[in-house]
Amino acid sequence: MIAKYRLLILFALIFLATALIYIRHERRPQRLVIEPKSLTLLADGGLHTAFRMRLAGNENLSAARIGSNLPNLRLLQVNAHQVEAQLQAPVMPQEKRLRLSFEDQAVIVPITFAPDDTDSYGDGTPDFVRLHSEEDRRAFRTWFSTIAETKAMQSKDQLPPEIDDCAALLRYAYREALHSHNPEWLLQEHIDALAALPSVHQYQYPQTPLGASLYRVTPGPFHPEDLTNGSFSQFADAKTLMQHNAYFVSRDIHVARTGDLIFFRQLEQNSPYHSMVVAGEDAAWVVYHTGPIGKAKGEMRRVAIEDLLHHPDVRWRPVPENSNFLGVYRWNILRD
Repeated sequence: MIAKYRLLILFALIFLATALIYIRHERRPQRLVIEPKSLTLLADGGLHTAFRMRLAGNENLSAARIGSNLPNLRLLQVNAHQVEAQLQAPVMPQEKRLRLSFEDQAVIVPITFAPDDTDSYGDGTPDFVRLHSEEDRRAFRTWFSTIAETKAMQSKDQLPPEIDDCAALLRYAYREALHSHNPEWLLQEHIDALAALPSVHQYQYPQTPLGASLYRVTPGPFHPEDLTNGSFSQFADAKTLMQHNAYFVSRDIHVARTGDLIFFRQLEQNSPYHSMVVAGEDAAWVVYHTGPIGKAKGEMRRVAIEDLLHHPDVRWRPVPENSNFLGVYRWNILRD
């Protein structure tokens, strides 16, 4: 009888131990599997499909249960068992350590963002400088045109001394459009009413992939050595801005969008190339600096395109039959 009870107790203990092992196994979190375990992506500012995640036991996995330390990581549910990670790359080559958290686990994914020398259009502008999102392109257009238009409406004593001709206005508005528009900047520019406008996110001046030398000054497609051989500069005249930093869109002024440029060539002038900025929400205005007028410094002007089309001097009419009108141009960084 005693032996029978001992056998029953033994069976009970075995059952209990087995149950405890089973419960512990069931409560143990499934291991998160990352494929691949490390990454090398181009530092091109683009959105990359980076890796996939699943549980080692192939059980259901929800993207909502996974946390990360990178704000530019997007998690997409592929199916009940897999989650895909998309990553917005920076434009600066660098090393990152992505930390993924799932229940009580933490998985580190080393990521190398390698230099990208692609120039898709062969226009001398590397792809890592082009603005990759529509939000950034819209932000640049808005800030570029608004800054130019604001300068035209400010008093002469508020105009930055560096804006002394049409090309200087383009350089200034381009550079400042890429700036971080914090309260100090808004106060300095006297346009604090625009605080609600979003800034370009991809990079901000002067921490750009080109540093402060934003303007291409030599012909030809981009090569890695161009970053150090003087192919980019902080200065460029109107002709250089047109030829190496913008691309031709049309000779029809009516296709111009806010933030576009129009160029003229007046050979009888000391500075034959002249530029204007298309401004206004409906692209109905142009803004420009006249450059020196005789011995005077010149001035900022804001003119309705409709008035420009009927300018008393036909050389300044933006119409196809005017050979002095070179057409509508758009900045290279806005090429998608």
